[in-house]
Amino acid sequence: MTVIVREFRREDAEGFARVRRAAVPFMLATAESVLFDVARAHPDAHYRPLVAEEDGEIIGTAQLGIAHDSPEPGVGYANVYVHPGRLRRGAGSLIVRTAEERLAALGATSVYSWVFDEPANRAFAERRGYRPSRSAHFLRLDLAKGTLPSPAEPPPGVELRTGSDFADDPRPLFELDAETTSDEPSDIDADLTDYEHWLTGTWGHPLLSHELTSVAVVDGRPAAFSAARTDGGTRYGTVMTGTARAFRGRGLAKLAKNHSLHRARAAGFTEAFTGNDAGNGPMLAINKWFGYEVCATEVRHVRTLG
Repeated sequence: MTVIVREFRREDAEGFARVRRAAVPFMLATAESVLFDVARAHPDAHYRPLVAEEDGEIIGTAQLGIAHDSPEPGVGYANVYVHPGRLRRGAGSLIVRTAEERLAALGATSVYSWVFDEPANRAFAERRGYRPSRSAHFLRLDLAKGTLPSPAEPPPGVELRTGSDFADDPRPLFELDAETTSDEPSDIDADLTDYEHWLTGTWGHPLLSHELTSVAVVDGRPAAFSAARTDGGTRYGTVMTGTARAFRGRGLAKLAKNHSLHRARAAGFTEAFTGNDAGNGPMLAINKWFGYEVCATEVRHVRTLG
């Protein structure tokens, strides 16, 4: 049996999503979202997914590209996952090597990669010259059996809305997303400045639920939000929760997220997922208050190319 690595094709979408769901069950992935990510990637990202194939079966995937929104040039990324039932066939080594070659050809001088915080995975990365950086947690909440905090009434001057209420003009949400993203702890800085790309790639993403996205509004201005994604089944995830700098310390992010979680449970979703940088103490505390529990940890690794 021979493993090969090749470029992603449209007909690979379901197999690509299947591997992602098996390897990282805490992240939502569908064939539609895989195709959307490829079609709507920013041209400066040079996003080129790869698949590892064995006898016609997709057993590994790689998402790779250039961090185009980083102020530092030459930052590449490659996140590689192999189906847990198809390990030790050489797919991981081959796909990592191919991804590094592609990134080097694009001018990348460094490559960042998320690696599960398990001895075998970390050893795999370190043998290939990667050094550990910061870590992040995946968290899970049982919406079917868990007990959510009671929904609180918004304080005076605060109004709770949904993302759908901004359908005609989502730019205020873009500005809030850009501000909170720039303050997120990370080893790769990101500056969101391209509204048109955000409009198509983030606001228009097929997994984003405008109705379950909650926004706390103060004096007509979005002050905090919790962006929600769903997989079309029973799984719900928050991909960003944050508050504008001028409104922090008032519990608005907690208010918005609680609003979204209650509506998600009422809509029939049974599992909630999210992710936090390990150094993001305030958000980890909020998620613990909701009842989330850490279900896995990844460590970002980096290697210098040259």
